[in-house]
Amino acid sequence: MNSAANPLDTLRLDGKVAIVTGGARGIGRATVSALAAAGASVAILDRDAEVAETMAQAIAGDGASITVHTADVGDEAALERAFATVAQHRGGVDILVNSAGIGLRHAAVDHPLADWDKVVGVNLTGVFLCSRIAARSMIDRGGGAIVNLASIMGFSGGGIYPNVSYQATKGAVVNMTRALAVEWAQSGIRVNAVAPTWVRTDLTAGLLDQAGVLDRIAELTPLRRLATPEEVALAILFLASPAASMITGHTLPVDGGFLAQ
Repeated sequence: MNSAANPLDTLRLDGKVAIVTGGARGIGRATVSALAAAGASVAILDRDAEVAETMAQAIAGDGASITVHTADVGDEAALERAFATVAQHRGGVDILVNSAGIGLRHAAVDHPLADWDKVVGVNLTGVFLCSRIAARSMIDRGGGAIVNLASIMGFSGGGIYPNVSYQATKGAVVNMTRALAVEWAQSGIRVNAVAPTWVRTDLTAGLLDQAGVLDRIAELTPLRRLATPEEVALAILFLASPAASMITGHTLPVDGGFLAQ
């Protein structure tokens, strides 16, 4: 890429079309806001259309272009329809952020197979399906950027509670990110991921409200605090933007130093 007169211009996404899965809440919601503020036209893909619509209207009030599409990331046919609708109205897809995710915490010896399958279906299969569909559009457009949501638990078997299905799927996302980055590089598609530490979202609220949990997280984190959804979203914005044009196959921890220990 050519150097910009103002390096901050490389963070702009004007004219780009982005899809954010799980964009109605938490990190996904913060990511939608960040991408829209950088000039992207953003499509939210989420199961909760009502919450997504309310959020989209609030952001659109600031002049952003936001649309909402309802689909489960484990439903390939629904995903195909949603991505086709975005392509029909916006011309294609330039950026995909795979933010949808779930966690069902059980001790491994007691982990129900049905819950294992749910976590794999959303955190791993859903990421693959969305990436594959988006890549077809990106190939036609000469390239694009995909950013996956991994986790510090994709690199660590520890933590503060048993969470084997989440750790297994997030570890798989880290290596799928590498594999897709290598496979799609010649098509101009960059594939990266972020690995957040604990973040207060709907997914973690019940856990974080338990006595002593925040103190334990602070003990494990050199910066001694949780990350905010906005801090993770800024890392996603960087990886999705031309500022990261030579970065692919990388997973960026947003973890306050957790993995540095």
